[in-house]
Amino acid sequence: MSAGRIDIVGLGPGPHDLMTFAADAVVRAASDVVGYAPYIDRLPALPGQMRHASDNRVELERARRALDLALGGARVAVVSGGDPGVFAMAAAVFEAVEQGDPRWRTLDIEVHPGVSAMLAVAARLGAPLGHDFAVLSLSDNLKPWDMIARRVMAAAEADFVMAFYNPASKTRPHLIHDVFKLLRSVKAPETITVFAHAVSRQDERIDVTTLADADPSVANMSTLVLVGSSETRRVARGNGGCWIYSPRSYGALR
Repeated sequence: MSAGRIDIVGLGPGPHDLMTFAADAVVRAASDVVGYAPYIDRLPALPGQMRHASDNRVELERARRALDLALGGARVAVVSGGDPGVFAMAAAVFEAVEQGDPRWRTLDIEVHPGVSAMLAVAARLGAPLGHDFAVLSLSDNLKPWDMIARRVMAAAEADFVMAFYNPASKTRPHLIHDVFKLLRSVKAPETITVFAHAVSRQDERIDVTTLADADPSVANMSTLVLVGSSETRRVARGNGGCWIYSPRSYGALR
């Protein structure tokens, strides 16, 4: 049987036009597609292509399934929303390879980048990530709250712009509130804060506010939360809205 391969693919934040040409090509060339069911549902059904959908909390099991399919000769596309290397399936596949069947190490495995949610949000706003920034997942499924709190405080005290993935779910609605308590203990009340829900999809909603006025309860798993640095600024637009940017040079506007 001929050797298979694995392509780990980022589908982007939602619409097909934000998926890269390379990602689209490898998905279309795949004999099998493996991924979280809502991500697979974004893709057109192709004749002869097998789909292997699973739940969101079984990353390692999903990775092992893909590796076994490839070992059997399949050309497998493992799909993630956004970029596969940002809190997604690329790390899961390589963790499975390190811990699992030695034959998996002989497979061709390639990662294909995608447009991450934070980049789609930043593009909508202007240039909030124009200077140093930190990206954190608030999910406590794979790391303890104490580590989340330490990293949030370190990033806040270092005055990074912060992008928060996985801010809240039905099983942990309190974490985002706990994070905002930490942020408010360190950062200025007027710090620009953004709740960006389902950016680039039909139900897109972006709320720009301040740290003092922010309501963390509006966040869910489709929301990316962005908290500015002390330098992050608003620029008024002629239509009554604003652009948001973080200057390239720290301290230049003080």
